[in-house]
This record gives sequence, structure tokens and C-alpha cells, in this order.
Amino acid sequence: MAREELTKKDVEKIQAEIDYRKTVVRKEAIEAVKVAREQGDLSENFEYYAAKRDKNKNESRIRYLERMLKTASIISDESKEDEVGINNTVELYFEDDDEVETYKLVTSIRGDSLDGRISIESPIGKAILGHKVGERVYVKINETAGFYVVIRSLENTTDTEEDTIRTY
Repeated sequence: MAREELTKKDVEKIQAEIDYRKTVVRKEAIEAVKVAREQGDLSENFEYYAAKRDKNKNESRIRYLERMLKTASIISDESKEDEVGINNTVELYFEDDDEVETYKLVTSIRGDSLDGRISIESPIGKAILGHKVGERVYVKINETAGFYVVIRSLENTTDTEEDTIRTY
């Protein structure tokens, strides 16, 4: 299993989610199972099975996040003022499509391309990391395919609350 690369802020967010799930969600889930069990015959008790499923899902998420923290490597989210780095927002010109797209570069656990956040592990993220405005960069998709982008602008943005940790 590859080690997840996390920033200190990622670690804080993960720990906050673990704490919340252990102190709030776990108690609610246990209570929901207890209430559903009291309704009698468990063989046809949908509420009981739903409550058990939710409880198990919460415990699974806690284990997943704890395992991620144990195996992660911590990386810096600092970059030079004029270079693309983690948490920077970039405007890219896609030559083949003659289109401009704006993305925020984030760690893989916060990546969400539908919300404009691309991972440093994605082909585009890997390609543009460390480059400067005006540079033409080749994005390698695989051994035989790729495309060029031009970095049009760079904004030194920061990690925000909207940059949530992905679920599975």
C-alpha cells in the first residue's frame, strides 16, 4: 500500500473527524441500535439492521482514518511565491481543447475534480507542481498519450474548510 502524503492541516482534519466520530457519532449509533433492538422481533426489524449498518460504517471509517494517519508521510504545503504548490489555485490553458480551466492543487485525500480540486498525485497535478506562470507543461497520461497545458495564472490560496477529506 502506498503511503498517503498529508499536510499538517490534513492530519488535523482527519484527527478532528476521528474525534467527532468517536465522541458524537458512535454514541448516537449505539443508542439507535439499542432503541431499534427494543422494538422486538429482530428478524423483521429494518430499523435494527439499518442502525447496525450505520454503526458499522462509522467504525469502519474510524479504522480507515486511523490507519491512514499511522501510515502517512507528512509533507509541507509551502511553495515558492511564483511556483505551483499545494493549495495554490491555477488557471490552465488546455491547448488541444482551446479551453481554460481553474483548479486548486491539493493532497489526494482532498481531491475532488468535480469541485475544482485536483490531487498532486493526478497526472495534471504531478505535471504542474513546481512550475511557474507562462510555462508550457506536458501532462503524461500513460506511456503513449499526453497533452500540453500552459499555466496562465497562479494564486497562493490556502487550505479552507471547504477542502473536505474524501469519503470512500
